[in-house]
Amino acid sequence: MAYDYSELVEKTKHWAQHAHALGWLNSDTAQQLNEVDTRSPDGLFASTHSARPLIVAFMGGTGVGKSALLNRLAGKAIAKSGIERPTSREVTLFHHHSIALPSLAEQLPLAKINLAQHDDERKKNIIWIDMPDFDSTELHNKQQVLSWLPHIDILIYVVSPERYRDEKAWRLLLAEGGRHAWLFVLNQWDRGQLPQFADFNQQLQKAGFVEPMIFKTICTDEQQEDDFAQLESLIISLANQHTIEQLQQRGSQVRKQALKQQLQSVLLTLGTLQQIQSLKIHWQQQWQQTSILLQQGFIWSCQQLAQHYADQASHLIAAPPLAKYSKHPQLWDEWAQTRFNDAIDEFISVADQTGLPTSPLKKQLTTVRNKAEKIVQTQSELNVRVALATPGSALHRGFLKVMRLCEITLPLAAMSWVAYQVFIGYYHSNMTAVPYLGVDFAVHSTLMCALTWLIPFFILKKAQPSLKKSALNGLNKGIISAFSLIDNEVLEVIDSITQQHTEQYQQLTELIEHCDSDEPLIIDSESPLTRMLV
Repeated sequence: MAYDYSELVEKTKHWAQHAHALGWLNSDTAQQLNEVDTRSPDGLFASTHSARPLIVAFMGGTGVGKSALLNRLAGKAIAKSGIERPTSREVTLFHHHSIALPSLAEQLPLAKINLAQHDDERKKNIIWIDMPDFDSTELHNKQQVLSWLPHIDILIYVVSPERYRDEKAWRLLLAEGGRHAWLFVLNQWDRGQLPQFADFNQQLQKAGFVEPMIFKTICTDEQQEDDFAQLESLIISLANQHTIEQLQQRGSQVRKQALKQQLQSVLLTLGTLQQIQSLKIHWQQQWQQTSILLQQGFIWSCQQLAQHYADQASHLIAAPPLAKYSKHPQLWDEWAQTRFNDAIDEFISVADQTGLPTSPLKKQLTTVRNKAEKIVQTQSELNVRVALATPGSALHRGFLKVMRLCEITLPLAAMSWVAYQVFIGYYHSNMTAVPYLGVDFAVHSTLMCALTWLIPFFILKKAQPSLKKSALNGLNKGIISAFSLIDNEVLEVIDSITQQHTEQYQQLTELIEHCDSDEPLIIDSESPLTRMLV
């Protein structure tokens, strides 16, 4: 789908506002895109549905005779001319009486324009404009010229033999070259020489005009032969709808190409898709180094905190976080937060060095900076609770279960065996008149029962896992879990940034592609426009 220039500008402004809100564009770039000029000759009138006249303007430096040319064209003095500098201080507009001027754009109020009308039907479809001297030292004059330039179809660039190499003139010509059709007038030719004409022609060719159309004119009271009639006749021949449409198409294409170049420069500031995709690798490398540093720095704090948790094990397991009961050493302290901030800052610096905008990263990573302490605290306390509730390893806990079972079953088995021996001994003593069990049996039986209970009891006492060690293991697991969560938080931010970047990059690329969507302008090789366009 092809968009006209104004639609492209509106879409560009919408994209710039959204990209700036997300941080992908700085304020200056966003402002530049929001100030893209949409003015055109069509915009000079409130309605462009009907045919409009050809807009032709005389432009040049001080004292070159622009106003004299317009006066000669009108056959009377409608524009002020003289030797005072600057000569032209206002815009003079010369038009057929049938053209309705109240529809001019608001930024060009009629109250500030010198108006003159004519009844020449040959020039009915032309609006002639005499603009102020563009090299004037008065700022107001420059502003008027800049306000009118976008609305001009054909610029008649007027110079004199003394001022055809004016530096300000060339800067303006090079800046505006592709936006208009150009005709050149070497006025005051009665004081000129052929080498000056040849030099001027050569300068125009260097500016991009293959075969510039230069007219030699003389605007004095004495009638002398010059090219004024040819200039007037040429412009009248161009005042038709076909030429206006061609100039409109050309102007639109030139403005689109200028917008394309501006958008391409903005595209470079976004960085490439490969650069944004490399962020994960940069972060993982940075976080690997930082996590090792933090774990080393936590060794002493973990020892102190593990002892504290072991002393308060009953409160920690059965109640809310230990911090509500007593003060305890902080695992994530100012040193840890500083090291983590350093890691984030270093990661952002690497992203900046790769050519990526860093504002979206800074904005979204602020949340991770603030959450890091809470993540470490939550995960460490959770894992300490689990470690103290189930101390030791699975093998260790299995062994203790066996000992608890032995503590009960072995004494019962020993007592059962002793009871059995007593019963059997009593029975045999009655049958055989052998003396009943003696003192030795009683002592040995008592010792056996005691040992079957004491040995498991002693082992259970000595084999109980250390609460401090369990808390320390829990802290280490909590730190590893917290680091993994922090890493995932940052990776989620990177994924979000990558998605945003891809969307902004694709939208901007589509805008650039639409700048080339117009069909190429084809101008008849015999048309004078071929010599009037850069």
